[in-house]
Amino acid sequence: MDRLYAYNHAPINFYFRQNANDFVVDEIPLYPFSGEGEHLVLHVRKKNLSTHELIALLANYLGIKQKEIGYAGLKDKHALTYQYISLHKKYESQMQQFEHPQVKILESTYHNNKIRMGHLKGNKFFIRVKKVNPTDAKKIDEVLSHIDQNGLPNFFGYQRFGNDGDNHILGEEIAKGKRKERNPKIKRLLINAYQSHLFNLWLSKRIEINKLIESFSITELETLLNLPKEEIKNLKKQPHPFKLFLGDVMQHYPHGRLFWYEHSQEELQRFLNRDISVTGILSGKKVKHAQGYAREIEKSFDEEIPVDGGRRYAWIFPEDINGKYVENEAWYEFGFSLPKGSYATVFLEEIAKQEIKDKN
Repeated sequence: MDRLYAYNHAPINFYFRQNANDFVVDEIPLYPFSGEGEHLVLHVRKKNLSTHELIALLANYLGIKQKEIGYAGLKDKHALTYQYISLHKKYESQMQQFEHPQVKILESTYHNNKIRMGHLKGNKFFIRVKKVNPTDAKKIDEVLSHIDQNGLPNFFGYQRFGNDGDNHILGEEIAKGKRKERNPKIKRLLINAYQSHLFNLWLSKRIEINKLIESFSITELETLLNLPKEEIKNLKKQPHPFKLFLGDVMQHYPHGRLFWYEHSQEELQRFLNRDISVTGILSGKKVKHAQGYAREIEKSFDEEIPVDGGRRYAWIFPEDINGKYVENEAWYEFGFSLPKGSYATVFLEEIAKQEIKDKN
């Protein structure tokens, strides 16, 4: 199944190439740093370096192991990115002498704990796309308004599936015992890609169902969806473009506990208020399954996979959205924030309503 897009506008053409001038990422910490403690926290700006390359560079400079340096998330290589790292404060004097043409230490503080992977709220983005005509710029304005009002499907981006886009195929073969992989990190990477692929297929199916609900009558949907009339009426009444099914696994947003959706007006309003959101399955062990009608849809995308599974937000609510058209340059400039684990390229693809990978 091809990936489906949530909104109904025609495709919009623009040129996007990820580079340090047109793609800027600024990490949003999960919590304020205490200003005291044995860990030195550095706010770092890097250009055209991956996070792994940055960590290797600093470890080599300090003569320490890479695992001694803490960081919250992986940032893009072909970009200008800002992120926080931590290391023991005994290295503070050495770091004051550190110089590198692609790295700048912007500020420093202290904290009681080492920064761990996942210790971030999200990321703030600035992205510039080019070759945008005035008509398409107005279309982009309209789509941004829809996303600002209703949110965005939280697909995994193409980066998740490797340079050739086939990591999920290898992951499926490993998960089903048809292929061996001795390197545990690579094995986990490939299996994760397969989990992500199944999630994307499930999310596309749900968007397809959303479009059917919007387009057909209750009587027609009884046949198309094989659901009771009362359930279809409940779905038709929902004003949001992503319809909630009885038994969906919801989660407090942007983080919190999981629970099942019971079709109450209170829960629906909390979704509309962005207090909770719907989640999709990451197949595997120890995963909380949907119930009822939601589970019937989920079953087709739930495989036995020999790693722990989980839930992922299926629908997210970008914040701080703004757009600016620079007509004399034929540029469109975006600003927005996403929760951790979400992809800026998915945001762009929902606007373009087409893949942008080939333009990279």
